[in-house]
Amino acid sequence: MKAMVLHAINDFRCEEIETPTPKGDEILVKIGACGICGSDIPRVYELGTRVYPVVTGHEFSGEVVAVGNEKDKDVIGKKVAVFPLIPCRNCDPCEIGNYCQCQNYGYLGSRNNGGFAQYCLVPSRWHLVEAQNQDINLEELCMTEPACVAQHALRRGGVNAGQTVLIFGAGPIGIMMARWAKIFGAKEVALVDIDDVKVKFAEDRGFTVINSIKEDVVARVNEMTNGRGMDVVVEGTGSSAGLNNAIQCTRIGGNLVWMGNPHTDTKIELANHSLILRKELNMLGIWNSSYSETPINEWKYTVQMISEGKLEVGDLITHKAGIEGMKKLFDQIHDHEIVICKAIYSAALDNE
Repeated sequence: MKAMVLHAINDFRCEEIETPTPKGDEILVKIGACGICGSDIPRVYELGTRVYPVVTGHEFSGEVVAVGNEKDKDVIGKKVAVFPLIPCRNCDPCEIGNYCQCQNYGYLGSRNNGGFAQYCLVPSRWHLVEAQNQDINLEELCMTEPACVAQHALRRGGVNAGQTVLIFGAGPIGIMMARWAKIFGAKEVALVDIDDVKVKFAEDRGFTVINSIKEDVVARVNEMTNGRGMDVVVEGTGSSAGLNNAIQCTRIGGNLVWMGNPHTDTKIELANHSLILRKELNMLGIWNSSYSETPINEWKYTVQMISEGKLEVGDLITHKAGIEGMKKLFDQIHDHEIVICKAIYSAALDNE
């Protein structure tokens, strides 16, 4: 099979490797599509991975084509999204279902071979989420992982019907978060970004977007809320400007979700540190998503909502490539030659 293999930092190649054969509980998935995550670019060009060589890509969907155990043969032919985390199931977080906090985990696409390939070996059926609508487009289904991150941020923020929500970052996760907020019943939703292309892209999808380069975010939010501030604010940029504005935009006693990975120079201004205390803000960290059945398996709910057409994701895919075109697509994103919302590997393009 063909796969995108990372051999070292900035040594990323499309090459022929052996198609794996499932054994024991393993499942072989024929990849339909795999999204390029924002973390994949620094992983390839700057940070590397813990193991080499490795097939990257963790946002993927596909069709089950073989199983290692006869008891799983009923899943053959099913279209599935794949939960990429491989938890140890033994540590304290795993014991209570907090798999994304596992202290000794593997991960498809960084520590184990992932989805930028024509096939992927999945550890067990437990990792598969079947689509209720088996006619679903696999390109849409590969959006499950980032859609789960978006959903998880709002659940951590405690979004309830009738509330106001502000989201810093109008990329694919930000837009999906805004869509989840509407599904959850938010009264008013707004996004913040500094990129004109992203601002227009989100506006074209019907959202209120504040360009914080051209407009005072805090003043605009005060105008929108009569000086009250937003009930729930999600900071998805990791920047000093985003975090400091987010603190000022959150109402007294409101919830501020920290989602964006911090930059090396991210700092909270002294006056805003004081605001955290004076406002008694609830500061909530987020890491990935929840795959536990209690209180809710966010992956199963996301796949259900995509399958039923209630969560729109396909219109966020702006760039695609077959497996042989993935290196060029990665380079174009890294070198800022193109502006994307979401870029994916699409197996449908492999023969073109």
